[in-house]
Amino acid sequence: MRDTDAATVRVSDPGQVERASAFRRLAEDHIEDSYRLASFILGSPSEARDAVHDAFITAWRRWEDLRDQGRFEPWFKRIVVNACKDRLRRAARQRTAALEEYHALETPDVSGGLHDKLLVEQALALLKPDDQVILGLRYYRDLALADIARILDLPVGTVKSRLNHAHSRLRTAIERLQRGAGSR
Repeated sequence: MRDTDAATVRVSDPGQVERASAFRRLAEDHIEDSYRLASFILGSPSEARDAVHDAFITAWRRWEDLRDQGRFEPWFKRIVVNACKDRLRRAARQRTAALEEYHALETPDVSGGLHDKLLVEQALALLKPDDQVILGLRYYRDLALADIARILDLPVGTVKSRLNHAHSRLRTAIERLQRGAGSR
């Protein structure tokens, strides 16, 4: 059986039609921002589309849980972030194998900027999804700590702490990759 969206639900209850219409309006207002957020976290347009689709299905199924429609944006952003985390977790096993294959190849002679970018991307791929998300929100999305706290539904102090720990793990991953490249 296929999932349906709010636009194609057939109902006889007028209240359900109203709820579906309200959901659709709010969802349409936030789809572009949600897609950008997922793109920054996942780094892939197709993965971002799939994550946002998954998030909309989850949001529709949990629509009754949202008591205040004025809180739709932070509520939905958390669902998008969680959908991205789920995708990152599923992809982690595949990425580990792909990175091992990549390291078996000779390191290409590239300019410093491109090499640094690739190094950071490889290091990010080694991190846990939670670290990838918080670093992505801060640096790729360029969000303030208070905004990240709202999206993740965490205190600002916790966001600062997690960001600090993610930085440390990123530095360690970069150093590990550099040592591995230097030993060839």
